[in-house]
Amino acid sequence: MCGNNMSAPLPAIVPAARKATAAVIFLHGLGDTGHGWAEALAGIRMPHVKYICPHAPTMPVSLNMRMSMPSWFDIYGLSPDADEDETGIKRASENIKALIDQEVKNGIPSHRIILGGFSQGGALSLYTALTTQQKLAGVVALSCWLPLRKSFPQASANCANKDMHVLQCHGDADPLVPFMFGSQTAERMKGLINPANITFKSYRGLPHSACPEEIVDIKRFIEKQLPPITE
Repeated sequence: MCGNNMSAPLPAIVPAARKATAAVIFLHGLGDTGHGWAEALAGIRMPHVKYICPHAPTMPVSLNMRMSMPSWFDIYGLSPDADEDETGIKRASENIKALIDQEVKNGIPSHRIILGGFSQGGALSLYTALTTQQKLAGVVALSCWLPLRKSFPQASANCANKDMHVLQCHGDADPLVPFMFGSQTAERMKGLINPANITFKSYRGLPHSACPEEIVDIKRFIEKQLPPITE
């Protein structure tokens, strides 16, 4: 199943309008699917970029009274000191690395791939980028945090992405993943990769969601990191 060997349907894909020479893999948040983000990315698409929005498998989530919903890994709590599903986070990260490998086999080098995500998906994209040996073009991390942060810097010792560019965005009125958690994550990231390449943007009055201004910032970041290749 295309590298995603859990019980999830195939990703939502916005194909490139011409030959794909770059890709964006974007991971949705808890309880969501890839469709909404595929739609949002289609609105800012570039003709040489393929957009891949996988769907998380369905599993019981402790945070929501063990109700089953799409989730990349289990979540016990959303405070900085909450216990974390280490096994699930690592398993999910391996699945995303397999998805990246699939695109490399399709002819898109990993350094022409941006990994991104919202909330739980953003958290997984940060963790994956810091622990993979695949050199990536960058990460777009929205309204999220760095999972298993106590495992760093050891976990990123062999990381290929010390110089990757990161766009981190967070609403200052986020009631679910507090703004402070996002800004602390950006500070933590500065100790793990080249701090000059980290951009942290805040959005006044934005709750746990995205906004048009943020989508424009994402578009500019993708345009800068994945320019067209002149043949």
